[in-house]
Amino acid sequence: MEMKTVGKIGEVYRVSGPLVVAEGIKPRMYDVCYVGEEGLMGEVVGLVGEKTLIQVYEDTSGIKPGDRVENTGMPLSVELGPGLIKSFYDGVQRPLPALKEASGDFISRGIHVPGLDRSKKWDFKPIVKKGDKVKGGDIIGTVQESELVEHKILVPPKIGERTITEIYDGSFTVEDTIAVLDDGTELKLYHKWPVREARPYIEKLPPVIPLITGQRILDTMFPVAKGGTAAIPGPFGSGKTVTQHQLAKWSDAHIVVYIGCGERGNEMTEVLEEFPELIDPRSGKPLMERTVLIANTSNMPVAAREASVYTGITIAEYFRDMGYDVSIMADSTSRWAEAMREISGRLEEMPGEEGYPAYLASRIAEFYERAGRVKTLCGEVGSVSVVGAVSPPGGDFSEPVTQNTLRIVKVFWALDAKLAARRHFPAINWLQSYSLYVDTLKEWYEQNVAPDWGELRRWAMEVLQEEANLQEIVQLVGSDALPESQRLLLEVARLIREVFLQQYAYHPVDSYCSPQKQYDLLKAIKELNDMFFKALEQGKLIDEIINVPGKEEFARAKFEEDYKTALQNAMDMIRKALFGE
Repeated sequence: MEMKTVGKIGEVYRVSGPLVVAEGIKPRMYDVCYVGEEGLMGEVVGLVGEKTLIQVYEDTSGIKPGDRVENTGMPLSVELGPGLIKSFYDGVQRPLPALKEASGDFISRGIHVPGLDRSKKWDFKPIVKKGDKVKGGDIIGTVQESELVEHKILVPPKIGERTITEIYDGSFTVEDTIAVLDDGTELKLYHKWPVREARPYIEKLPPVIPLITGQRILDTMFPVAKGGTAAIPGPFGSGKTVTQHQLAKWSDAHIVVYIGCGERGNEMTEVLEEFPELIDPRSGKPLMERTVLIANTSNMPVAAREASVYTGITIAEYFRDMGYDVSIMADSTSRWAEAMREISGRLEEMPGEEGYPAYLASRIAEFYERAGRVKTLCGEVGSVSVVGAVSPPGGDFSEPVTQNTLRIVKVFWALDAKLAARRHFPAINWLQSYSLYVDTLKEWYEQNVAPDWGELRRWAMEVLQEEANLQEIVQLVGSDALPESQRLLLEVARLIREVFLQQYAYHPVDSYCSPQKQYDLLKAIKELNDMFFKALEQGKLIDEIINVPGKEEFARAKFEEDYKTALQNAMDMIRKALFGE
């Protein structure tokens, strides 16, 4: 229930800063307020006696004691309905193209634009009829929002069981009434939901289906489940953003929500320019047809940056409630945590480690806990998978944001500056990374790809681990001092690294690798390993095996459309050179 009240500003903490003290507005925590004559948007972040602390989402220059403050009586909420797909929002769901039209390239203060277009009409097709009973979360009809997304119109979750007395068919704006319930409630194509409150569901389901990303080191070595959580920490230049772009492009989620949280503006520009041109591999349509972008870059308000991740995950939960699989890319949660640190400092709260607020761990946990594969209120199954990039200063994984993230997420993709310097991309360190979903997803892979998937993965990891152990000896005395069998193992490990783990994000064929192709490549490397050791047993010289003709063709096979034929031809060439077959 909206309870609007009007008061005045008592103090401004910093003329250039966005924290003000208001009097006489009778708020609740997290109520949205409009501050000053320009109506700057803010949020209640503290209550001290009769005084109210308001975090303003814009620059407060010129705001002075005595200026008007209006409390809307409502928490920060997003508008959920047709028009979300293909949209580009700031951290508090203001559409950036509409802001540009209103104020030019630089956003003026105090501009308020609704999250959903009020003039556009949508063709609504009801799937329920007059006299039917409905309750919160039920689907009452559909709108074809884009070529890839059928938008299911939901009854707002907090409505109890009611009977439909009227329902209409035709073209409507989001503000038009499409149905009426027996208690007089009018349903529209959209409804609002508070961003800091998780949307309800019936039950959470076990994570037994993988989120296929098309990236070999992720899918095979360290898989993430649909409804799972993953973190990509790494230093500057190690490939966090490119890896997240790859996940957004190729993961088999129905909807992608990409949150540019405190990152550089040119990185979001790259997303904006690339995504409309990229073709979705499953449908052949532009990737933007199933994407929502939220940008609160490093030169945009810090306070709104803190809200941007909640805006993103609320939109994701809304599509999950329709029965869709949604993946969220948050780039980067370190900048989000820095926004919390700045707000906490302004509130003069007791700081925790490295100046971050004492509640950093609980806030990070609250965010990631909203992920999951669930049975929705309407009986569908949907999921929200969260992948958060972390930018630890200097690549130091012991800093608070990384450590608190690792306590919560189930998958850790550790980016390594040394691998990036060697031009090995994705620069994910296979010895530091882990996935706690390997055992729960093993059954899916063995049923849908190959029965020996788990065994093959374990063999590859053992070879890489053995290589790491031998490298210490190699650095001391050189590889020539090793026994021939160990030199051969190092060569097989090199093939796993360069042929399998390395993947070229900008190559038209290698950018995406299906689970079947991943299995075929790794299986071929295992067969090559068996051939090499068989040749060694038969007395072939180690140098003759390592430099065998056909190995270069084998390495290039992954770049071919018809990779199976290329692999087979290379294997035949190697077999003939080693055994004369």
